[in-house]
Order: sequence, then structure tokens, then C-alpha cells
Amino acid sequence: MLTLILAESSLETIPPKIGRYGLTKTPSKKGEEKNKTILDISLHSRIVQNLPNREKRGRPDIIHLSLLAALGTPLNKYGFLQIFVHTIQDMVIRIASETRLPKNYNRFIGLMEQLYDLGKVPPEGPPLLTLEKMTLETLIKNLKPSETLLFTEKGTLLKLKPVMNECAKQENPLIIIGGFPHGDFSPETLKLSDKKISISPETLDTWIVVSRALYCYEEAVLDKNLNTK
Repeated sequence: MLTLILAESSLETIPPKIGRYGLTKTPSKKGEEKNKTILDISLHSRIVQNLPNREKRGRPDIIHLSLLAALGTPLNKYGFLQIFVHTIQDMVIRIASETRLPKNYNRFIGLMEQLYDLGKVPPEGPPLLTLEKMTLETLIKNLKPSETLLFTEKGTLLKLKPVMNECAKQENPLIIIGGFPHGDFSPETLKLSDKKISISPETLDTWIVVSRALYCYEEAVLDKNLNTK
């Protein structure tokens, strides 16, 4: 099974210490408490400007698009994929493979606000989404991957298909893709990978990297396990 981690992701609530500054409108609920509102640079630009690592903050749409791309793949539907979101605030979201996220962005934001408020979604019964405080290093140690690949513009430029074909030979491979719009991974994150890979001389959006990587892995794994072509 392949594990995908969207790391240092731009998904968080408005930091409580500065929540009283700037605009705090949210597209999901009117009058929402500031510390339960998902930070979105299109609505909270003045807040984002005052944050450290501001180039990596306030873009939950990246996670929405990337998760839709990953959850909708045959790889996930046949049970060959598990997905985690690690945020820039060291929160980890575990996403059940059967999760069907809203395609509407505003509804997605409402779901994330509920998750941050309650710690799991749905609140009753087996959760599809869970949220807990955890570093990326701890998450990786818990997963015990046989190999960890990190996709970064500063990595070795390689063709993606051979990389994922080799990845498919591993018993428990893990790939890390940045869930942020600009900049690079922190030095702490870079140390956690076995290999650092670049798949294009051009900058690619997160959801494009997710889609391409999963498709190449899917071809290798499903051809072998399901005799598909």
C-alpha cells in the first residue's frame, strides 16, 4: 500500500493571538468564532501578511483540490492508498479511504471547521476524518515506511514513471508532497526522506504532482494485482 502525506499543508484556523486583527469573514458560516475559522488568504489577507512563513499560509484550496484528486483515483478505491494531511501547525488529519469530500469549496471549508472544532467527522459513529496534534517526524515513525520519497523542486530531476515503478516494488512506500503554494520544505522535513525527487524543471501545482504520481504508481500496482491494462 502506498501512503501519501501532504506535508506542511496550508490548512489551519486563524491563529487565536492575532484573530482579532483584520477581516475574519468565512464563506461557510456567518458569525463564526475566529479561532474556528479556516484561514484563507482571499478573505484574510491582512492576517496572513503578519504571519511567519506567510508564503505558505492561507491556501486551503490546495488541500481541497489535492484530496479530491487522490480520493477519486482507482488506486484509492481498490484499497491501495492511505492519505494523511500534515499541516504547518503540526496537526495531522487522517482520511479514511471511503471518504467522499464535498466538491464545493465552501462546503469543504465548513467540513474542515467542524473537524477542527470536534476533532473528528462525523461526530457520531466511525470517523472518516480525524485530527490530532502530531509532528511529521512522529507520523512517519508510526507508519514505518520501507522507503520515503519527497517531491521537491530542489531534488534530483528524474522521470516520474520509472521512479514510481521502483516505488511500487517496495512493501510500504511513502511519498511526501508539499501542501503549500510557495517556498520549500523546512530543513526538518527534508531530513525525513530517503530520496528527494524533482519531476519537472517547471513549478507544478500540488494537485498536479499528486495526480501524476498516483497515476504512475497505479499503473504498476493495478496492472500487477488486478490484471488491468
